[in-house]
Amino acid sequence: MSLLEIEGLEVTFGQGEGRVAAVRGASFSVARGETHCIVGESGCGKSVTSLAIMGLLARGATRQAKRMEFDGRDISRLSEREMSRLRGHRIAMIFQEPMTSLNPAYTIGSQMAEVRTRHLGGTKQAALDRAAELLGRVGITAPGMRLGQFPHQLSGGLRQRVMIAMALMNDPELLIADEPTTALDVTIQAQILRLLAQLQADLGLALLLITHDLGVVARVAHQVSVMYAGEVVENAATADLFAAPRHPYTRGLLECLPIPGKVAPGAPLGSIPGMVPKLTPGFTGCGFRSRCSLARAECAAPVALRGAPHLYRCVVDA
Repeated sequence: MSLLEIEGLEVTFGQGEGRVAAVRGASFSVARGETHCIVGESGCGKSVTSLAIMGLLARGATRQAKRMEFDGRDISRLSEREMSRLRGHRIAMIFQEPMTSLNPAYTIGSQMAEVRTRHLGGTKQAALDRAAELLGRVGITAPGMRLGQFPHQLSGGLRQRVMIAMALMNDPELLIADEPTTALDVTIQAQILRLLAQLQADLGLALLLITHDLGVVARVAHQVSVMYAGEVVENAATADLFAAPRHPYTRGLLECLPIPGKVAPGAPLGSIPGMVPKLTPGFTGCGFRSRCSLARAECAAPVALRGAPHLYRCVVDA
């Protein structure tokens, strides 16, 4: 059974001629205990989608959806007070940039304790004990000492671990991780990914992981949604997507990967020519058509997802 169901999500910024459609009809679901990855290049709408789910869009943004349900509850209709009770409790988020996501004016302990006491009450000491337990669980040594430190006293890798521990303070059912390995070196990236996989296995979390790294997707995802120009252009089980990608954009992304045994050392990698379109008022049809060698006249009209269970948004048969 799906824990999160998103159908026809639309997010726009601005008004009139300056309006931009950042997310256009995105649809996907996340099952309990599953890792669902949203993948795509920068600017395709991945982070905006996650912020729309959390109700954290910037002022001036407009969000609407045919269906937006968490555990059977329509979260698009919740008031800000009702959403605030849900956010940080049953749905938690690891934000993209660990270097700026923590408040520099407060200690790690005070920030983590507030997450607990705000939603579940209890004493501050009990919340600090929980925080120390989780810091140890995410691999931070001397967790009691770390509670008294400020963010600037921690490295990027430690701050990312703090963000993960903070997100787990209230035992959420859904964890949204927005590029949790951004700005971290390769060794720390691998540690963070192993940590998330272990925590998911231990706690039974549903994980919505946002990334542009297909290598990460191959290692951790059960299900994948590929986004381009604000649309989900392909949605499939991970093994199916890598074995037989159906959308030209997905195939282009995979051709850019230096896969051992398939790409000879020193051989040129694939590339996708052209530029991402400007999603201005009146834009319709496949956003990839100006860069696609298979484009046809009908690509200028709206293109629906087809081919269940391996869905893809293309007029050309895979």
